[in-house]
Amino acid sequence: MLRKLSAVFLLILTSLGFIAGNVNAANEQAKQEVVFADAGWDSVKFHNAVAGFIGTHAYNITPKIISGSTPIIQTALLRGDVDVHMELWTDNVPTFEADMKTGKLLNLGINFDDDKQGLYVPRYLIEGDAKRGIKALAPDLKTVKDLARYAHLFKDPEDPSKGRLYGAIPGWSIDKILYLKYEAYGLNKNYVYFRSGSEPALNSAFLAAYTKGEPIVGYNYEPTWLTGKLDLVLLQDEPYNEVGFQRGLTEARSVPVCIVANKQLQSKAPEFVAFLQKYHTTSALTAEALAHIADTKCTYDEAAIWFMQRHPELLAQWLPEDKLQSINKALKGDNAAAANWLLSFPEEVQVDWTKPIDNFVNYINTTYASFFNKVKDILTWCILSIERLLNFIPWWLTIIAIAALGKVLT
Repeated sequence: MLRKLSAVFLLILTSLGFIAGNVNAANEQAKQEVVFADAGWDSVKFHNAVAGFIGTHAYNITPKIISGSTPIIQTALLRGDVDVHMELWTDNVPTFEADMKTGKLLNLGINFDDDKQGLYVPRYLIEGDAKRGIKALAPDLKTVKDLARYAHLFKDPEDPSKGRLYGAIPGWSIDKILYLKYEAYGLNKNYVYFRSGSEPALNSAFLAAYTKGEPIVGYNYEPTWLTGKLDLVLLQDEPYNEVGFQRGLTEARSVPVCIVANKQLQSKAPEFVAFLQKYHTTSALTAEALAHIADTKCTYDEAAIWFMQRHPELLAQWLPEDKLQSINKALKGDNAAAANWLLSFPEEVQVDWTKPIDNFVNYINTTYASFFNKVKDILTWCILSIERLLNFIPWWLTIIAIAALGKVLT
């Protein structure tokens, strides 16, 4: 009798396991893999994390990330290797209009279009900061042209007779425009146009000056973690027009930052596409999230959860009621979802080394800025001294000295 009961019990367990396996297999088959574009900057990684979380918990999709430069990502988007680009800066893709005319892409709408770029200064420089004991050193500084009167505030360490204006990153198209502005507005008479060489170096210069309450003026753009973290003021300029902008004579216009998908996504995940068409943020909201990442050193996925919990009004705008309930349940830590996640084995593990390296560089630059500035000053003095010596010695004497040295060494 006992053997019969054991056999029946075993048969029931086997049947349940078979049924559960079929159910899981059906669920996996129902899931749609959606490939997101990662063009390399923080904000697109953040928006991918938000859309990926919502897609996973409300639309039964499996998000996947493909990284690459803007031109490579655009080609992959056209081919269908990438399904959606959450943050396509249309001005950075020269072929954007032509690509849209092919009929292979869908413009699902604007993620944000209030982005800005130009020359920034800390607000305390204009308005002061009573809490930090900082006086307003340039209360009348409002426009880029006003900088001509304030060069003495932004002393260049290598040439204290002039101010230092931090330009954009070498290779960026805006850097050429800014340099034209620098010349057109006569700022080259009393400013040194200084290129930091990289975005982390430029951000470190702003952060170090801001931490000390010192004057600084230079290029930046929104949204970034820096503009979300620091209270900076964009200096005003002449109203935008394309001809004037290309000559450095106007402000930069806001660039429409769109959500663009391969057309095949419409048939593959129509409900998810409908959600993406309602997805809309602002530059300020994005900068807020990036500043949170910089402050807490959290991951993009953690920042996405923090952001959605902080802004339920956005979820209400993006999602129908049933999907909204699913997301709210997931954000509160649904036990079943947590169990499924713990029992599942990831298909791939991605390790991003860029963020910890950037954080380490920023920490070193900020913490030991005074030390590095002294080293730089000493090296600069040595280089300038050698340069002055070489300029002082007549060319013919330099040739004789080199020839004599060569003869001695041989």
